[in-house]
This record gives sequence, structure tokens and C-alpha cells, in this order.
Amino acid sequence: MHIVFAASECVPFAKTGGLADVVGALPPQLVKLGHQITVYLPLYASARRHLPDELKYAVRSITIPFRYYNRFAGIVDGGTRDGVKYYFVDCPELFDRAALYGTKTGDFPDNAERFALYCRAVLEATKQLGVPQVFHVHDWQAALIPIYLRTVYNLDPVFANCGVALTIHNAGYQGAFPPATTEQLLFPWDVFTMDKVEQFNDFNFLKGGLVFSDILTTVSRKYAEEIQTLEFGERLDGVLLKRAADLRGILNGVDYTQWDPATDGNLAAHYTPAALAGKHECRADLLHAFGLKNVADSTPVLGIVSRFAIQKGFDLLAEISGQLAERNVVVVALGSGEPVYENFFRGWAFRNQNSVSVQVRYDDALAHKIEAGSDIFLMPSRYEPCGLNQIYSLKYGTVPVVRATGGLDDTIEEWDADLSTGTGFKFEGYRAPEFLAAIDRALAAFEDKAAWKQLMLNGMGQSYSWEHPAKEYAAVYEEVALRRA
Repeated sequence: MHIVFAASECVPFAKTGGLADVVGALPPQLVKLGHQITVYLPLYASARRHLPDELKYAVRSITIPFRYYNRFAGIVDGGTRDGVKYYFVDCPELFDRAALYGTKTGDFPDNAERFALYCRAVLEATKQLGVPQVFHVHDWQAALIPIYLRTVYNLDPVFANCGVALTIHNAGYQGAFPPATTEQLLFPWDVFTMDKVEQFNDFNFLKGGLVFSDILTTVSRKYAEEIQTLEFGERLDGVLLKRAADLRGILNGVDYTQWDPATDGNLAAHYTPAALAGKHECRADLLHAFGLKNVADSTPVLGIVSRFAIQKGFDLLAEISGQLAERNVVVVALGSGEPVYENFFRGWAFRNQNSVSVQVRYDDALAHKIEAGSDIFLMPSRYEPCGLNQIYSLKYGTVPVVRATGGLDDTIEEWDADLSTGTGFKFEGYRAPEFLAAIDRALAAFEDKAAWKQLMLNGMGQSYSWEHPAKEYAAVYEEVALRRA
């Protein structure tokens, strides 16, 4: 079966979050299952660096109409990697920018136009480069594809049997724009209704995609349940409840060729479940990288790698930061994001220079070092559609402390000292005392070295590769194709 992936991110070309990891890792696994996979991406400045100096065009120019003018896009041949064919939508005035979606001052004001052009260019390109049986579209940036297919392109015989699966990576990001967007993007006004794309008087890209796609997926079983509720649905819970029969929760996998302490080139030493000595060397290397000195082996290292955002639960961490600093722990944190939390981390480190060290940036190699060198990994997320760092932590023998939400709940089992089962520590309610209590349970377990080793080995024995999720997605494509046959 031929499947076209339409997404705004994909490693190594462009990344702001987990979407890029999924779009980078899932297609090669589907190729192994015998499917033909084509990935279309915008040609951002970051993507351009991964292509030859002289671009090769598969389609020289495609005309994309807007209300009062036309734009023109080319389709760049990105070659084939791991059996996956890549194409890039080239429109320099819209995509050749330093950032993907906006700057620190806010989103780009022309994002509706940017991703409308991208979506129409993908549809027009497939007419020349291969129409798939299924379009697999990701998040709001690609969600216009099913809307266009069932409205503007509804009578185009080329797409008569094309199905669409839409994956929600984070329901909090929806692409909401003024009502005039309807005319700007040349949609008929009858799509701007409550049962289609209109949401609180906005043209909502994601809502329209939810309505017009054949099957919906999201990135964990628990998150599929949560987004149908008022608390987690981000005001789309009503739409998702109506589509509940068509919603699937498929847990993301991870790429163990990149995340394995036995082979990870970013580490000071390698280690395996059968030979753990290297983890101690990784811990020493991590402490050195963060400038923490004279840390006893009996003092656990707590690690954080994250966007610094309220979604990630750092309001809870701020609330307990004083109590945590009084315990026998050291904390290392890496990330950037919302200024209020960047400032919180800087201030926390300044007040506790011997036990808290923070680097406000993102560094992939350092993220690997934190996973390997920490004893405990903190993820107190308000919500977490899937989460990858807790899965990385398991592989690296670093015990996660997580909130029981989304993929965190699906992947972490509470430690039971009596049975020696479990892989980490969880807390249910979004309250700071519960978070601190979960950390204290982890610190108590850390005191028993034999039990702690078993807890580490339990985590290292888990497998969350892409092999099984790829088969689940293949089944989704089969179901979509059957519906459209």
C-alpha cells in the first residue's frame, strides 16, 4: 500500500518536539512491512542544510491560489533514506525562516497561509508523483488536507478513493485563525459551521481535520481516553466524543539505534543490564558537565530534560523546590521555553549552587548524558500525550517519577518492593504534595541498593520499539482503505 505522510516536522530535517521523532522513525518501520512510504515536508531553512547545494526539483512549479493572488511552490526531491521517499515543498517567502512556527514574540501571523499552501502543494504534487491510497496527516499544520479533499477536491476523480488518517500529537495546538481565513484559503463558507471547522468563532484547522478524516489516532491509549474529557480535550472533547468509534490510541515507539546505553556515542562509558559499571562513569561525567562537585554516591542525581512550560508540570516543581533542595539530592536540568519557568530554574540554581545546576538551552548530546548519568528522572506533566523521555529513562536504568497521565501512565508501572515488580513511581492528582510524596518514595527505594538495582533492571528490560506500533498503524491504513474502496 502507498501511504503519504504529511507533517510539519521530521528528524533530522526539522524538529521542535516529539512529532519530528515519530515522522522520522515510523516510516522506515512501515517500509519493512512492505509498504511504500512518501513523506512531504516544508523546505525550512533547517531542512535546507540537509540537502545538496544544488536542489533537484521533482516538480518545478505548482500554482497555489488564494483569494486575491497566487503563490508558487516547487517540489524538491529529497532522495530516499531507509526506503522512504522524501519531498520538500519549496516556497522561500513562507518557509525559509530561522524558526518553524514563530519567534519568542509569538506565532508568525501568516501561519494559516503557510500551511494552507503546504497542504494544497502536497495534494497537487501527488497528482504528478503518485497518489496514495491513504494520506497520514499529523497535527493542525497538515489537517487541511482532509478538509480540502472533502470540499475543494471532492469531485476530483484522482482522489476519489483516497482515505485519510489524522494523528493528534498534542490537542493543545490546534491552528485557530479568524473567520476570514475561510475566504482567504478559498473554502466554501458552508464549512464554517459548528459541525465542521468553526470553533468559538475561529477557523480551527485541527477541528476540521477531526471532522473530515476517516480515522483518528493519538499517541497513547490513555491520552485517547483523556482527550474525550473536559479536562484534557482542549475544548475539542465534544468533537472527539462524537468520533470516539473512529479514535485509536497507539503508543509511540522509540528509536533504540539512537537511545541505547550499550552503543550511545554521547556517553562517557557504555553499559548493559549485565554490566552496569559504566553507568557510574556516566554519572560522574554528568556531574562534571554541570559543575557539581563532591557529590557522594549515596546522593541521588535527579535529572530533567524538557521544554520549560506549564504543560510539563513545573509549577508543581516550583512549589516543592525549597523542600526538595533540603533533601539529600542534586538536580540537573536542561531545557528552554516559557520565560517564567526559565527564570524559575535560573533562580533555583542560583539559590542552591551546590545541589541544583541548570542549562537553559537544548543540547542533544547533553540530553543523552542526563538520561545515562541520572539516578531518577522527573516528569510531573500536567498532561503528556505520549512522552519519550520516560521511555528513554527506562532503557538507561534511570528510574522515572511521573504523573499518571497519558503515555506516562501507560508506560510506567508503580514499584512494588514486596514483589520486586514495577518500573518507577507515579502520582495521580495534579498537586505538589503528591509529586513530592512520589519523589520521597523513590528516594526511600534508592537507599536499598539491591532493590534499586532490581528496579533499574526491570526498566531496562522493557521494550518500546516501533515494531509493534508500526503494525497497529498498518492495520489503521487497511481499515481506512477499505472504507474508501
